[in-house]
Amino acid sequence: MGFRPVRGRLGRAVGRAILAATLATTAVTAAATAAWAVDCDEGRVTLRGDWGQAKFTVELADEPAERSQGLMNVPEMPMLAGMLFVYEEPTHATFWMRNTLIPLDMLFFDPEGRLVTLHENAVPMDETVIDGGTGIQYVLEINGGMAARLGIAEGDLMAHPALGEGAALACD
Repeated sequence: MGFRPVRGRLGRAVGRAILAATLATTAVTAAATAAWAVDCDEGRVTLRGDWGQAKFTVELADEPAERSQGLMNVPEMPMLAGMLFVYEEPTHATFWMRNTLIPLDMLFFDPEGRLVTLHENAVPMDETVIDGGTGIQYVLEINGGMAARLGIAEGDLMAHPALGEGAALACD
């Protein structure tokens, strides 16, 4: 039998209903995409997951000397603060806690800003290597225990201007 278009007044009404449904679906999709964009600036990282969203004030470590120093010899850090390590390209990221005085959660992100490895409560002064894996371009260090407190988990997304246009969670 096949498809036959409906003609006349009923056909126009059906066509208008289909057009309205298509426009509504497009509007909902656009709104959902816009809802995922966040305000960004160099001194702030936004994390988003099923648990909600959190913003951290960060120091940026995007030069080799800054990445080497990290949070060594820092006696305390405000609750929603951290350090964002930025690599020029994806790398095999390993860290340790030499001369680090506070426990840290280390969040390892891929180039799109997806959390791929989470290491919780790294022990101060411990020189055991913490392996974040390969393909890592960003590492966020926050206070130890904060990831569990907020519900942060692998697969969560990060927004920061360093991620650029390929970010899974876009900056406005």
